[in-house]
Amino acid sequence: MDAAEAPIPPAVARRAVAWWVDLRSEDADEALRRRWQRWLERDEAHRRAWARLEAVGAHLNGRVHEGLAGVPGASALVQVALAETAPPRRRALGAALLAVLAGGGAWQLHDDPALQARLADLGTGVGERRRLVLADGTRLAMNSGSAVDLRFGAAERRLVLRRGEILVETAPDTAHRPFVVQTLSGELRPLGTRFRVRERGDELELAVYEGAVDIRPTAGAARVLAAGEQARFDTAGVGPRQAADADAAAWVDGMLVASGMRLDEFLAELARHRRGRLDCASEVAALRVSGSYPLADVDRVLATLPAVLPVTAVWRTRWWLTLRANT
Repeated sequence: MDAAEAPIPPAVARRAVAWWVDLRSEDADEALRRRWQRWLERDEAHRRAWARLEAVGAHLNGRVHEGLAGVPGASALVQVALAETAPPRRRALGAALLAVLAGGGAWQLHDDPALQARLADLGTGVGERRRLVLADGTRLAMNSGSAVDLRFGAAERRLVLRRGEILVETAPDTAHRPFVVQTLSGELRPLGTRFRVRERGDELELAVYEGAVDIRPTAGAARVLAAGEQARFDTAGVGPRQAADADAAAWVDGMLVASGMRLDEFLAELARHRRGRLDCASEVAALRVSGSYPLADVDRVLATLPAVLPVTAVWRTRWWLTLRANT
């Protein structure tokens, strides 16, 4: 095994991340930096741990924090990953990086969607929904398991959707800055509007409820959707227009509204709001579900299904439910 790929001893990993957090604190001074430098030079394993932390930071996108520009070796991790000053963000990053060092994989941090939510400017956990008013007056609602970053500057107001689903109601801006939603598949430029954006695998789904939105795929032709329209898009282009599904935004009010929804799709929607696995046997997947269901108590919703459908609930564990046909 190459020395650079050798496992990091747990004690060294913990100490490296502790140095990382300490160097970013308000109490960091030259004496602390000299002690860190001596620790770094003392052992090859220390240098390996720090190099791996730098590799993680290099894989994240690059914002440089001036306060640590002079710290030797801190160019990637400390200057980039620690750009935010809030202690909760530091602690979350520290815990995440410790997991990366202990596991020996530098790239899993970037690819873990749950961790992206944890490290984003704004995030929601499983079963959590949030409503916020941004600094410019824009109203933002975030569905379960969502993450966004805010990049508001002098020239534009940019919201980066990292994962999940959001509902946005843009506000007029006194500085006349355009509002942009950045996604993995391209940009959305709303024109005084209320709209919903949801990740669906490799595609994004956009539904416009008021105003209009200009969709600009990364490599495809732009298209404007008007109020009452929705479409899916990816990096290559925009799919066919459809009528906007107003019920799909009911999560903002804590509800799941189903109108003849297939049972397998219904369970997939509920699963977004509950940890664990929810599935059904193929013979009952096409059963239809209708009604309004509270997302705050998914277990109660699940308990009602055998009463209204010809199914039996089989709990393998508390976190794994399968619905099967009645026998």
